[in-house]
Order: sequence, then structure tokens, then C-alpha cells
Amino acid sequence: MPRILGVDIPANKKLEYSLRYIYGIGPTRAKAIVEVSGFDADRRAGDLSEEELNQLASLVAEKQYIVEGDLRRERTANLKRLSAIRSYRGVRHMRGLPVRGQRTKTNARTRKGAVKPVRK
Repeated sequence: MPRILGVDIPANKKLEYSLRYIYGIGPTRAKAIVEVSGFDADRRAGDLSEEELNQLASLVAEKQYIVEGDLRRERTANLKRLSAIRSYRGVRHMRGLPVRGQRTKTNARTRKGAVKPVRK
């Protein structure tokens, strides 16, 4: 199983789809990386040599994409900042409620959790 940027990517999938296993690289970025690298789009990730894997990793660093741990830290810092300044979005994150204006009278079960039974 090949490793890029500390992440195991599946060897049996095409390169474009394997790159998506890296946090911060989605379909558009994966496609762009494969095109810029010059590798065959139908090539499997397991067929790459160590040198080619290093070339892909350096390409991601060269493009200055924020991926994996740095991206996770940045997202966490953004949420902490919103909570610290007590913004509306920050308060909604703290309370575990929908953040982007969705209704909560019905639905919102993903954010609110299971229905709590009412005792009589």
C-alpha cells in the first residue's frame, strides 16, 4: 500500500481516486495533480515507484495545498475562534445545533442526536 504525505492510499485504485484519500484533496484537486504530474490517468497507485510517489508529494507541497494535519488544525482553530468570540455560528457549534440557518422544529436529527422521549 503506497504512502503519500503519511497517508496510506489504496493500491488497487486509479491514481486520481487514490489521491482523494488524503484529507484536503478532493475530486478537482486530484484530477489537477494527476494532469500536472504527467502520469497516465488509468495507472494504478500500486504501480508507482518510490520516486514517483515522492514526485507526487512534492507536487502537492509545491502547489501549497493545505492537507492532512495542517488542515485539521486550521479548521479546529477556526471553530475555536468562533466559539471564543461568542459569534452566532460559534454558539451553534458549541450547542451542537445546525449552523447554517436550517430549521430545528422538525428535522436536524443529525446535529441534535436521537429524539429524547417526553415523560408524562
